[in-house]
Amino acid sequence: MILTDTHTHLYAEEFNADRDEMMQRAFSKGVTRFFVPAIDSSCTQAMYDLESNYPNQVHLMMGLHPCYVKENYVEELSHVENELAQRKFVAVGEIGIDLYWDKSTLEIQKKAFKYQIQLAKKYQLPIVIHCRDSFDEIFEVLESEKDKHLRGIFHCFTGDYNQAQRAISYQMKLGIGGVSTFKNGQIDQFLNQIDLKHLVLETDSPYLAPVPFRGKRNESSYLEIIAHKLGQLYQLPVEEIARITTENSIEVFGI
Repeated sequence: MILTDTHTHLYAEEFNADRDEMMQRAFSKGVTRFFVPAIDSSCTQAMYDLESNYPNQVHLMMGLHPCYVKENYVEELSHVENELAQRKFVAVGEIGIDLYWDKSTLEIQKKAFKYQIQLAKKYQLPIVIHCRDSFDEIFEVLESEKDKHLRGIFHCFTGDYNQAQRAISYQMKLGIGGVSTFKNGQIDQFLNQIDLKHLVLETDSPYLAPVPFRGKRNESSYLEIIAHKLGQLYQLPVEEIARITTENSIEVFGI
């Protein structure tokens, strides 16, 4: 069984004390493919070090997270552009709009999001979208940028059925993680109405740990719990969930 974690911050300082042990736990659960998003320029070297230590398992994205779109965002976008020009990445991410923490930066978040979508198209890469309290704003930007090259993943999808269908209409997969196990997560109420071909699995570790670890540090080995949850929702063996969602990740990332 091969499980694919399409969104995990393995370089995060929360793993500094036991990163190798954490990776081994993931391997033991069948998680052998890890897709790692960028946050801002401060994490770039840590991402490269991680890739160097796990060259066959870890695949890197490049991007500016919307929560880090601040006064220096133009400088940060230049860093993203320079890195994309110098080496290969699997996606531009994580990018998008976050209105949970700071609504005052909405306009520059939209500019940064749009600019990075255009970079993704230039390098023929998928995008990985961070969308928190911002579906309308995200869809507005996607509508302006939609074409045959626009594709990717709605990371940590927490919308409703109609928002799921609209996201899929932009050639996006839905990233399903720990929220699917929460009592108040709600996506489990309709998820099995969506064809599995539109879903990928993720942990977003060290954040958003699934039940029974909710509130604690998340890690990629817990992806198995999310796969089991989808198995219950779709009434399929976990091995089949793993196979289909891994194939979907290959479709997105090309590897």
